[in-house]
Order: sequence, then C-alpha cells, then structure tokens
Amino acid sequence: MSEDTDFRGAKLALFIGGQLAVIMRDDTLGLPWAAHLDLPGGGREGVETPEDCALRETQEELGLVVQKTELIWRRRYTASNGQPVWFFAAMLPEHRAQDVKFGDEGQYWTLMPPADYLNHDRAIPHFATRVADFLATLSSQRA
Repeated sequence: MSEDTDFRGAKLALFIGGQLAVIMRDDTLGLPWAAHLDLPGGGREGVETPEDCALRETQEELGLVVQKTELIWRRRYTASNGQPVWFFAAMLPEHRAQDVKFGDEGQYWTLMPPADYLNHDRAIPHFATRVADFLATLSSQRA
C-alpha cells in the first residue's frame, strides 16, 4: 500500500481474462481526450489513498469491486502538469466480466487485447505507455 499523500489521481489497467478493460470517453466539446479509449480511474477525493482512488473510480465507472489485494502492480508517475499520479494493474479471471455494470461516464466499455490498445489511434498515449511499462515488467518477471 502506498503512503502517498500528495497526488492528483489514479488509474487502473484492469485485465479481465487477459484482455484490457477500456472505456470510450464521451465526445463532449472541451473534454480532455474526448472520444478516446480511457482506463478506469480518475481524480482523488478527500484524503483517500492512491489505491482507494483507483478502486473507487473503477467501481463507479464499471460497477466492479476490485480488492486492494488484487492490485499486482503500482507505479507513481508525474503528469504533464507536474503533479504526481498513480497507475495500478490488476488481473482478474474472465468470469468477472459478467460483474461489470457500466456507469454513466463514457459511451461504452469493452475488453480488448492489450496489444490492440497499445496500437490503437484512440488510445490515450500516456496511458498506453503506462500499460506498456506494466507489460514489460510482467514479461521480465516471467523470463
């Protein structure tokens, strides 16, 4: 668990049955990364921890309860505005997809092979880089 008390938000690379859960952002004028493929997560509320932030946002956006013990990777990054942010990864079994209840943020959610997300023209570039960081770490651990 992180002890970070100064961070802006947190995201989760959520793998379900080996595929990445992504959310197509709303196509709203002025919305950052409108109509792009996003990952669950968002801004910090109150004094929550990075883990609590990522897991609360995941539950709000996908209706999926992910336990802290299911987080298998974590890394602190610096956002383009210089503020610290957290990025996590979790791998859930395929049957957990049936528990998803899409919230009211975004146009839809889907599962896609991680390589498809990394190469997709609608992937948010800095999140694709972070997913690639996780996958590289996972690959080196298996070697």
